[in-house]
Amino acid sequence: MPLFAFVNESLVPADTASLLIGDLAIQRGYGIFDFFKTMGGVPIYLDEHLDRFFYSAAQMRLDIGMNREKLKQRIGALLERNGIADSGVRLTLTGGYSPDGYSLAQANLVIHQTPLAAPITEEPMGSIRLMTYSHMRQLPEVKIIDYLMAIWLQPVLREKGVDDVLYHRDGVIAECPRSNFFLLTDRDVLVTPVANVLKGITRMKVLEAVTGRLAVEERELRLDEIRGAKEAFITSTTKHVLPVTEVDGVRVGDGRIGPVAKWISAELYKRARSNQ
Repeated sequence: MPLFAFVNESLVPADTASLLIGDLAIQRGYGIFDFFKTMGGVPIYLDEHLDRFFYSAAQMRLDIGMNREKLKQRIGALLERNGIADSGVRLTLTGGYSPDGYSLAQANLVIHQTPLAAPITEEPMGSIRLMTYSHMRQLPEVKIIDYLMAIWLQPVLREKGVDDVLYHRDGVIAECPRSNFFLLTDRDVLVTPVANVLKGITRMKVLEAVTGRLAVEERELRLDEIRGAKEAFITSTTKHVLPVTEVDGVRVGDGRIGPVAKWISAELYKRARSNQ
């Protein structure tokens, strides 16, 4: 069965959905997006994702063109039309059809849905090896569509035999291109960077889950702290909780998936199920 997508007011077959070449997303890479999952046809943490979407739009001076309730109705109509139980839904808001390829115009809104290649599971879906790279995203607190550096580095990751990159600036850890970073110290304190990062929804849910059960610090986190860490993991809507076993060839902890990452993964899975 063909899938459908919204382009502004129009519900169209996803394989023919399009924008004109004058859009600022094409001309200058100007736009924002957000992405959430559905389980059993029900959106997971939709309100939190919409909070971030509206915040990102405001920061980028983009007019969504509708209020929150109307956007929810449009999302609901798309989910009903496509009928996919476990899926990913992406909201993209662009700079619009600029008259000169530089000035902002009325934003274009695209909503599309795809089946999940990797549904949320209770256990972590494997582990990951990272390399570090000195870089800071533009407007890091905003979920912009610009992933230039992350894509440019893909051949380097393959050459080094690692899975993703961990950004830092002068040894201060920021984030991975599409996920937040957590580290468990040798004192059993869970630490995550607080500045110059996109504060993800899964990051938020981790902090909620561990409150009162584990010491937590949101603070400046330096690369040299990785060597003494018991565990590390990254979090995102797509990756859920993904343990980090190696950074720049240095083993994290004992190099295996740790018990804290396993517990948090199971706890977040339970919370996501209860959100249905």
